[in-house]
Amino acid sequence: MRKIFKQIIYIVTFICYCVTALVFVGYIKNTEEINRIFQVGTYIKTQYLHDATTEQLFEGAARGMVDSLEDPYSVFLDEKEYDDLQNYIEASFGGIGIYLEISKNNELIVSAPIEGTPAYRAGIKPGDIIIKIDNTFASELSYDDAISLMRGKPGSQVKVGVLRGNETELREFALIREIIDVPTVEHNIMDNHIGYLRIKLFATNTDESVWQHLRQMHKGGIKALIIDLRDNPGGDLDAAVNIANYFIAEGPLVYIVDRSGKTKAYASADTNALEIPLVVLVNVGSASASEVLSGALRDYEAAILIGEKTFGKGIVQGVFNLENGEGIKLTTSKYLTPNKIDIHGRGIEPHIAVFPSNEDTIDIQLKTAYEYLKAALDMDVMNEADSNKAESDLTVGAEQTDPGAPDSEVFDSNENGSGNG
Repeated sequence: MRKIFKQIIYIVTFICYCVTALVFVGYIKNTEEINRIFQVGTYIKTQYLHDATTEQLFEGAARGMVDSLEDPYSVFLDEKEYDDLQNYIEASFGGIGIYLEISKNNELIVSAPIEGTPAYRAGIKPGDIIIKIDNTFASELSYDDAISLMRGKPGSQVKVGVLRGNETELREFALIREIIDVPTVEHNIMDNHIGYLRIKLFATNTDESVWQHLRQMHKGGIKALIIDLRDNPGGDLDAAVNIANYFIAEGPLVYIVDRSGKTKAYASADTNALEIPLVVLVNVGSASASEVLSGALRDYEAAILIGEKTFGKGIVQGVFNLENGEGIKLTTSKYLTPNKIDIHGRGIEPHIAVFPSNEDTIDIQLKTAYEYLKAALDMDVMNEADSNKAESDLTVGAEQTDPGAPDSEVFDSNENGSGNG
């Protein structure tokens, strides 16, 4: 036993020696660079006109290292920036629950309160003009600053003053901030049983939300589906591939190429896919995870893409937290579509290009998608009628399946949606 213990001590000592030697060699090799940083810091601390804290200099050095990569997608994040990013990814934050827009007169307008939130319950209405946030006039704030001022720690209070319609007297609301879960998915059922599904962002729970919306539309009897990814900037990669899995029966959904050049399938589809006529709307604002989804559906011929060429962001970022609440976001890999197409800087071309103009009074891209699916459903009905005439042995009065309707067994076999991580 004593002999074994001595051997362990020798091994640990040897490892420590090797690590120390490597650190020392690294230090000697980079002495000039380390001395340069030390000299710059010394000059700032002793010669700079204004005070500069050591923490400020270290943060600047860390931020500078990331900035030196000259990659717009790789950034150093201070504590607030890191928290904001996490809230963005999770689509939740402390706030009052309103969507805002800027009017032509640079007024801050409530476009809609989010149902069930403090603003909704207090009676803030679409069209209300935000005049004051606490003691600050909205006219003195940028759009982002106004949003930031209304957000805060759940349980804290913020006062919002608004003008409504032609009223001249300010309506003031004292609101208690709550965790706001931003809806990333919405749907409705159009004429001719065509479903419309809007995905605004890929948050960590968007795939589950999409599945629930699909179930609701299935119960409503949809026979075809439009997925709207326009102006969707991306988000969580796993959510995107899980949604692709709903519509693709088998095969890799996306490939990842790491820093060594090694390519591997990041996720693959199972055999339980929805079979439904599908159109995906895209434009130049469709980026990153939106392109993962639309690229997979295009490569497997599971959908027709209508709209404009997508943004062309085919790289993946990882978010790494640091000990003091800060973090860094780094480009760690790039992705390829199932056909191993690199779309970075190129984008994805739609099958049917439709370019809207400022003179359009209707959504011409959505109209094109609707008309395409309506024609496809009409053709299915005609083909089924021809088939029924040819089948002389059909039982009269036998139950028939609606053409193009998604398979009920797919929904019944998976209550919460399928997914790959």
